[in-house]
Amino acid sequence: MKKYPINKSEADWQKELDPDAYYVLRQKGTERPFTGTYNLHFEDGDYHCKACGAKLFESNNKFESGCGWPSFDQAVEGAIEYIRDTSHGMIRTETLCANCGGHLGHVFNDGPRETTGQRYCINSLSLDFKKDE
Repeated sequence: MKKYPINKSEADWQKELDPDAYYVLRQKGTERPFTGTYNLHFEDGDYHCKACGAKLFESNNKFESGCGWPSFDQAVEGAIEYIRDTSHGMIRTETLCANCGGHLGHVFNDGPRETTGQRYCINSLSLDFKKDE
């Protein structure tokens, strides 16, 4: 198992995270589309990993993709680990928090062409938001 800067036992993660966040972040689950707190959330601020607090995305990189999950065209440099995911009969790129290894979602190459062309499709349950002051 890979070591991350924040490295805890599954028992510790289970104590710290609510059951839904644990399912997404630690068991690679997915929340139902169009149900997440941050899907249509467009305040100014930063999105952080719900498990460890690492800054992952900035609000100026968020856009409405219509997919049902929060979408970003760019992550904070060095904040994301990328893993080839061949589950469910697909080939995708899974995104993990580079600080704790928490599952965030996936990244696809169907984002806005006028920016990066990427769409980070992220579970709201894996995020916390800190509003700009």
